This record gives sequence, C-alpha cells and structure tokens, in this order.
Amino acid sequence: MSEIREYIKGVLEIHLGGKINIVNETLYRNEKLDRLVRNAVFNEKSDLKDISRWIIRQSGCALGIIPASIQGLYERMGKGEYTGFTVPAINIRGLTYDVARAIIKAAKKNDVGAFIFEIAKSEIGYTEQRPSEYAAVVHAAAIREWYKGPLFIQGDHFQVNAKKYAKDPDKEYNTVRDLIKEALEADFYNIDIDTSTLVDLSKPDIVEQQRLNFELAAKLTSYIRENQPNGIMVSVGGEIGEVGGKNSTEEELRVYMDNYLKAIKDKKGISKISIQTGTTHGGVPLPDGSVAKVKLDFNTLERLSKVAREEYGLSGAVQHGASTLPGDAFDKFPQTGTAEVHLATEFQNMIYENEQFPKDLREEIYDYLKKNCADERKEGQTDEQFIYKTRKKAFGPFKEKIWNLPGNIRENISATLEDKFVFLFEKLNVGNTKKIIDETIKPVEIMQSPPLPID
Repeated sequence: MSEIREYIKGVLEIHLGGKINIVNETLYRNEKLDRLVRNAVFNEKSDLKDISRWIIRQSGCALGIIPASIQGLYERMGKGEYTGFTVPAINIRGLTYDVARAIIKAAKKNDVGAFIFEIAKSEIGYTEQRPSEYAAVVHAAAIREWYKGPLFIQGDHFQVNAKKYAKDPDKEYNTVRDLIKEALEADFYNIDIDTSTLVDLSKPDIVEQQRLNFELAAKLTSYIRENQPNGIMVSVGGEIGEVGGKNSTEEELRVYMDNYLKAIKDKKGISKISIQTGTTHGGVPLPDGSVAKVKLDFNTLERLSKVAREEYGLSGAVQHGASTLPGDAFDKFPQTGTAEVHLATEFQNMIYENEQFPKDLREEIYDYLKKNCADERKEGQTDEQFIYKTRKKAFGPFKEKIWNLPGNIRENISATLEDKFVFLFEKLNVGNTKKIIDETIKPVEIMQSPPLPID
C-alpha cells in the first residue's frame, strides 16, 4: 500500500473509510492513470492488483462515473415512453483499455448515453478477464476520456451448459450462481441469464420444451434480487432461443414469460428478452475466411418486440450475434423496436486485420491456435475458417503482448474502431440519449471498502 500511496501522492488522497479525494484531476487522468490500470491487470502481486482496481473504481465515483443499472430506461421503454433507438451492448475481448476508450470517445461525439459494456461468461474464460478486472479497465477508460455519468457494465450470456447440467445439475447451477455473485461484487448491475441452452425441442409441447429454461431463469433472477446492492434494481435479461438455433416464435415468448412470472412470484422480473432470428455468434466463415451473409428475420424481431412491450412491459427483444451484419442492416433495429443489440466479433476482426497489426505477432498467434485449439478443427475446415473461429481464444494468452503494442499501432486501431462505433451509434439512433439517461437513471453510489488496510 505504501508504494501505491507514494505513486498517487499529490494526485489522490485516500481517507479512512475508503473515501478518495481528487487533488490534481488533470495529472491523474492524463498521466498517473495509465500505470494504475496496467497494475490492475498485470501486476504479479495480487494485493497491488486489487488495490489498483479499488482506487480506479473509487476515484471514478468521485469524478461522477457511477456503475449503474439500465433498468430505469428499460422500464420506461416498456411503457412506450421512449422509442426509436436500440441500445448497443459491446463485448470487448482484447486491447480492452484502448477499445473502451474508443467507445467512450465515439459516445461523447454525439451525446450518446445509452450504451453498455459487456462480457460473456465464455469470454471471461478465454480472454482471461475476470469481472473485477474488466470493470476496472472500463472504469479507467471512462476516467481517461473525461466521461461523466452512469456506467453500464453487463454480464452477457451467463449461460448454463446443457451437457454439464445434464451430468450434474446442482454443480452447473452453482457455477452460474457463483459467477453472478462475483459479477455483482464487481459492479455488473446488468446481467443476462441464458438458460435457453436447456430448451428441449423433442418434448411434446412448448411448456415442457421451455420448462427448464423458465424455471432456472426464475431461480437465478431470485438469486440476483436477493444479492443486489441496496438501492439498485439490477437489469436482468432472459432468453428463449439459443443463438444459432431455430427462430423464436410469439408462442414461445408467451409460454416462457407466463410461466417465468408465475415462478418469480412477487419479485421484479426481466427487463428484456433475447430471441433467435437467424444469426450465429461471430458469423459463419466461408472457406476463404470471409463471412457468409446472414438472413436475419427482422419481422420476427418486430413482432416479438411488440409482444414483449405491449403484453409484458419489457423494453423489447434483444438481438445477439449482430456485429458482422452489413452496415445497412443496423438502422433496421430501431425501426423494428429492438431494445438492445449485442456486438462483439467485428471489433475483434478489426484488431487482427488492422494493416498495422504486427505480422510476426499475428503469425505467432495463429501458430499457437493451430497447436492449442487443434481439437476444435472441424472436418473439411480450411485454415482460414479455423483461424476465424478460434482466434478469439488468443486474447487471453496474448493479452499482455497485444496490450504492449507500440502506441502508434494502438492509436491506429483505436481510431479505426472509434469510427466504427460512431457509425453504429448513428445507425442505432442513440445520439443525444445522454439526456434520456439523465432523466431515467439515478445512479446510486455503492461505497466499497478497500481490499487492504488504509495505513
């Protein structure tokens, strides 16, 4: 703790009880923060890593960057008070600090307030970013870019693995439950429960097909409600159709919602519902490594969003696996009343395929994948298809090497991504939503005790 105190001397003051005062805001944001966030990710001493994350979080709160739930907005959307835009939820798999900064820069250009940082259960594993690390880096990016306002961090696809559940239901349920607890403690106040993997289409009727889905979703929702911080209503999402499966129907939505609501009784339920409309996570790579065109069913999105809002008061339907869609598809999401769209793979692609990304590092990564992910290669797959599907799994093992790319390369990648985010925010019509967020979200600052004694 003493070396951290020395580093922030004259910039931040830490008081007993954990309150942080900002002494020199400009010096902190522009110079001291970068080293602090590196400590939060890479320091070999776990105590220094933890205290760095805590300082970033608490100093962010002192600067008006408050982790928040988007529940207030989604409830108003469910009442039809706000329409015409779709909230982007962006997964960051690598180069997280730089990518998060690019997102915030893009948001500030057009007064975007309705946007979410997220990471999926699977990504937490293969990118080696636990919730506390991810939250700290995103928070640091907001500080670095002079952002102020609610910070929405989301657990995406907190998913029950069907095979593991079949083998040991309690163990798999507890795995997801424990991740939820970890995420809540790391300021993830938006959590998407994905038990759609348990839908069994071989059952004779839709209720039985969806039974495990709505029962476990209700059980996990109840767990969230019992463990969310005082004063915060976590925004919870449910899912009726596994991404990559058959398209969802209105009947499935009604069966899921009717039975889910019975199961949670008087507790606050989900605020949105993820459905399947024809997309696949990451897209489908063709033999040359390009991505096949997706036939996304916008009619299904529109119909199910309407049912979700008008019959159940939800914000609408959620679209997954959308980042690799053609650019002219994105303005259709607001037009169809889609509440939220999840975006991930395209940004990963833009990092790897950037013209300045070092060729030798790319080759090292691809060689690693060929050796360490060989069991994932499908029969008949070309090298290009295999690399496209597996390269997301290099972000963990190569996290520090990618983080350490020369500044000019990172700046080039960031600038390209920033342009992409500006484009997407425009298409999704979230410009000028900062005012809407200010009207609908009243962040509650949750004080966290320091992980080390304050000496």
